[in-house]
Amino acid sequence: MVKSEIEKLIEQVAKEHDLPERVVEKALKNAIATAIKKDKKIKDELDVEFTDEGIKVYVVRKKGGKKVKLPLDISPEDVNRIAAFAAKEEFFRELEKAEQERGFLEFKELEGEIVYGIVRKALEGGDVIVDLGKIDALLPKREQLPGESYKPGDKVKALLYEVRKHRGEPLLVLSRTHPRFLRKLIEQEVPEIQEGLIEIRAVARIPGERAKVAVDSKEMKMDPVGIVVGLKGMRIQKVSEELGGEKIDVIRWSDDIAELIKRALAPSHPEKIRLFTYEKRAEVAVPEEELSLAIGKRGINVKLASKLTGWHIDVLSVKDFEKLEQLRQKQDEQAPEA
Repeated sequence: MVKSEIEKLIEQVAKEHDLPERVVEKALKNAIATAIKKDKKIKDELDVEFTDEGIKVYVVRKKGGKKVKLPLDISPEDVNRIAAFAAKEEFFRELEKAEQERGFLEFKELEGEIVYGIVRKALEGGDVIVDLGKIDALLPKREQLPGESYKPGDKVKALLYEVRKHRGEPLLVLSRTHPRFLRKLIEQEVPEIQEGLIEIRAVARIPGERAKVAVDSKEMKMDPVGIVVGLKGMRIQKVSEELGGEKIDVIRWSDDIAELIKRALAPSHPEKIRLFTYEKRAEVAVPEEELSLAIGKRGINVKLASKLTGWHIDVLSVKDFEKLEQLRQKQDEQAPEA
């Protein structure tokens, strides 16, 4: 085969596989080199060139710290035979690698975004292989919402959580439990966020159960909570449905940490708060009848408020809060003077 014939082959294959011609050319050269090494039992590195006289093969060796190419003692007939037959299988392997690499690079740019796919295989243990079109991804059991199960053919919407190489192979990991997945779902539903009018300042989740989202707006007259929740709650309801009914509290952000903590403990209505700045801890007083509401079932409400604000929160009744305050005052009065 001469250079013009090879160029036509490369052009044709490039179109069929939607790959750049330089990628196909490299794959073909690698395939021919690998096939010749197998056929002739050669261990040295080989370099393949396409010329007007045909395919030229060189042995690459190091001399004086530099790489030099020496013509391989092989007949043109042998080269053509191997290129036409023995290299075929290797060529398709190389093309598959090239397609995987292209898919890897494309999805690397989408890391941290929402992707859509179809379940190709459900593995033992609950992990799922998801076909993203150009490349497969893994949705581990730990990144699925509680109670979720998948079978081949099911549609999947998830966060492209991680894109990396594992033992030289592309590894894409999906997540439906990460807080960023909730953030991205809300962004999709609320155009005002995409336009930069509203900002999501913090997100905290207990996947499948409950979440809290703090939002802010640049315009003081705007109601970011109402806009994110939507008319009759339609916007946030769509997000909740995607997350298996996960309850989502939306609050307005405040740069005043005491005010933010109070808002984060919704639906309860804190009356007093004491901050311990160096410990990043807060004691919050709520009415007796709202104590269980503030803490939440299994402590979920206060746990999410702590995650959202970054502060440890101790919830007390107003009565206990005042008793503790009086006790501290008494201790301060009895403390010996320095």
